[in-house]
Amino acid sequence: MVTPPQIPDWLRALYPFTPRSFITSRGARMSYLDEGPRTQEAVLMLHGNPTWSFYYRELVAAVAPSLRCVVPDHIGMGLSEKPQDYPYTLATRIEDVAALVSSLGLRKIHLVVHDWGGAIGFGFAAKHPELIGRIVILNTAAFPSPHIPMRIALCRTKFPGTPLVRGLNGFAGPAVHMSMSRRKLNTDERRGFLVPYHSWADRVAVDAFVKDIPMSAGHPSWLALVAAEAGLKNFCDQPALIVWGGRDFCFHDWYFTEWKRRLPLAQFHYLADVGHYVLADASAEVVPMIKNFLCNGSHSWANRANESGGPAGEHRR
Repeated sequence: MVTPPQIPDWLRALYPFTPRSFITSRGARMSYLDEGPRTQEAVLMLHGNPTWSFYYRELVAAVAPSLRCVVPDHIGMGLSEKPQDYPYTLATRIEDVAALVSSLGLRKIHLVVHDWGGAIGFGFAAKHPELIGRIVILNTAAFPSPHIPMRIALCRTKFPGTPLVRGLNGFAGPAVHMSMSRRKLNTDERRGFLVPYHSWADRVAVDAFVKDIPMSAGHPSWLALVAAEAGLKNFCDQPALIVWGGRDFCFHDWYFTEWKRRLPLAQFHYLADVGHYVLADASAEVVPMIKNFLCNGSHSWANRANESGGPAGEHRR
């Protein structure tokens, strides 16, 4: 039995939760948060790379008094086990999330996704559309794209990519600076994002996540991504909220425009001065908004002019 790591006191001050454990079908221990009322309805929050459930901590604290919040750390990430030989593919990550949801007996899922969590979340949703309620999209994608930043393309290589990501922490380390724009993370916030990724072994899935970005039909995760994309048609009429940071070096405005095209009825809130870690960069503004959307279904804010602006002078809808 693999025991969960202990949470140091300095981290517990920012992350005041008691993680639970789930064993995947492949025998790995998944750490996850399960906060709020024990109902069969829950908000499922899915992180990407190189974050973990820590990214959602303020949203969990805001929403959990009203709705159950389930927030896994994907295998190899966060406080989950980090096996060196796990199949770190999109299909496996979707299966792991589906197994966790099934084990908890959840019957209705409100989905919140960020970064590669979008492909995982909508991959899950495509297989279980009957479970999906409200949807919140945060600087992510669930469809193929021709765009990849040069620095991420470099990290996808075996050399120098793997030594850079695993040896020098050249992916997770810079992200705590590059993903912020409106403000800087303080010392403990930066430590919180990076604490699971101290060594070469700890960064196995950070490296694998980068290499699992499918850019062509020959990639092992291409079919899983295309299946997630195909499932998007099931959610055109679902209540959806897109909250977008306009200074994202990776998920830039092309993705934002694609989401609005694919989910034309979605409410959106564009923050021109906010980076990739949109929840961290603009928490005071967006956490209450997302809480209101999830818990009350109110869109009164959406009728006000968007002071932050948007591509080509867009406004909130």
